[in-house]
Amino acid sequence: MVAQRVAIIGAGASGLCALKCCLDEGLVPTCFERSGDIGGLWRFEECPEEGRASIYRSVIINTSKEMMCFSDFPIPEDFPNYMHNSKIMEYFRMYARRFDLLRHIRFRTSVCRVAKRPDFATTGQWEVVTESEGKQESAVFDAVLVCTGHHTEAHLPLSTFPGLEKFEGWYLHSRDYKSPQAFSGKRAVVVGTGNSGIDIAVELSHAAKQVFLSTKRGTWVMHRVADGGYPFDFTYISRFIQLLHSLLPHATSSFFMERKLNARFNHALYGLQPQHRIFDQHPTINDDLPNRIISGRVRVKPNIKEFTETSAIFEDGTREDVDAVVFATGYRFSFPFLEGCVKVVENQIPLYKFMFPPDLEKPTLAFIGLIQPLGAIMPISELQCRWATRVFKGLQDLPPSADMLADIMQTKEKMAERYVKSQRHTIQVDYIPYMDELACQVGVKPNLLTLFLTDPKLAMEVAFGPCTPYQYRVRGPGKWAGAREAILTQRQRVIRPLQTRARDRPARSSPVPHIFKVFFSMGLIVATLVYVSLSP
Repeated sequence: MVAQRVAIIGAGASGLCALKCCLDEGLVPTCFERSGDIGGLWRFEECPEEGRASIYRSVIINTSKEMMCFSDFPIPEDFPNYMHNSKIMEYFRMYARRFDLLRHIRFRTSVCRVAKRPDFATTGQWEVVTESEGKQESAVFDAVLVCTGHHTEAHLPLSTFPGLEKFEGWYLHSRDYKSPQAFSGKRAVVVGTGNSGIDIAVELSHAAKQVFLSTKRGTWVMHRVADGGYPFDFTYISRFIQLLHSLLPHATSSFFMERKLNARFNHALYGLQPQHRIFDQHPTINDDLPNRIISGRVRVKPNIKEFTETSAIFEDGTREDVDAVVFATGYRFSFPFLEGCVKVVENQIPLYKFMFPPDLEKPTLAFIGLIQPLGAIMPISELQCRWATRVFKGLQDLPPSADMLADIMQTKEKMAERYVKSQRHTIQVDYIPYMDELACQVGVKPNLLTLFLTDPKLAMEVAFGPCTPYQYRVRGPGKWAGAREAILTQRQRVIRPLQTRARDRPARSSPVPHIFKVFFSMGLIVATLVYVSLSP
């Protein structure tokens, strides 16, 4: 069965790469976008649109440009390493223009219903009902890619905060927060220490009279800038470090990372250290929080026990007068347009490799970007699309339903064993292992042995350098001629936006210190394993 027409729902980051991947495979895509523009989550709007993710004006992404770009379209070298949402939108528009994607998007068109055709068991076709300008129409598609993400419905657990109904101040979900002006001179409490919660607390602390940061279990706070000034993910998301992580016991690798973060600021001293280990929870990334805490502008508090008319009472018995509450309590996701094809319960959905429903007669439905990676999401969405489109075309098969269900259960059990129980930890993936899983399906995982024999220079950067998306364009279907050059020049693109002051002699990065670090790390592992084996 060869799919021809593909319906893509959503024109955010995942929807854009879905369009391109369909075109690369010779499929005929139509993308339905309920708003009037591309960008999804990353397009700032003053007023949140129903059913669409929403961000605040100052949002800067937590993944660096070399780690988050699409694999055959590097972000311009003069763009900052960590981009403001407006720069991300600029990159998306460049991508859409370069691959002529906009003509395949139907804007201001909502998807009302996606249902199997009566002959689905033999054709795998779907009936897609859409609405635009008050008029509904129906069309038949050979496959469907759902690219709506998981930041659309605010999770606002008001019932868990007694007394909130009599609180005389105002409260809102972080989805509705846009800027700090309304909080000027006020006393505000932010509930939640995820990325949005801490970002908002830090921003409010520059305008509000006092900010309280309420956390149920604490959190480990990572930072964007690593040793030497390189982006944190660019430094630590590498195949070599992933190998070390897999060889060391979980407690040992957690110890080393926690020690590194505590060297920057002691999490226990600042009231943030949780009971769980660092790799047991999705990390929080912020560079400014310790400065705001030490200056008293942000005060860390435990969970809120209850509200009164004018104050919040915390679980430690302390009471603080507050004027406003921001609930940074996360999101739920659902797919009301899919009639009985999938069921979401407490943010859990049974999907093979977080993509394919296991019980369909034909594999013509896939979810893209429905993951929470320890790394960038854009390259993952792109690789998911590369796999899905090849499955749609019949170039690759999925395992039997029973095998997919067994894999789903195994993944769920591993996640429950590792992570703190939370609605946030139902779609977690580790960047390199998951990307390599997808790459094996497509046939594009880098072959290090072959590379070391044929191109040692490239092999060194692939093995010991950052695991950038270009690695998945070196070989196999969708191979890109520019992948090698992109990998070997990736450090130049990191350095370029930092070199904004004229110098007599430009700074050059030497590979020697990196090699020393590699051998030091190897020695450290050997020493650790020897110590553990000799311990009584």
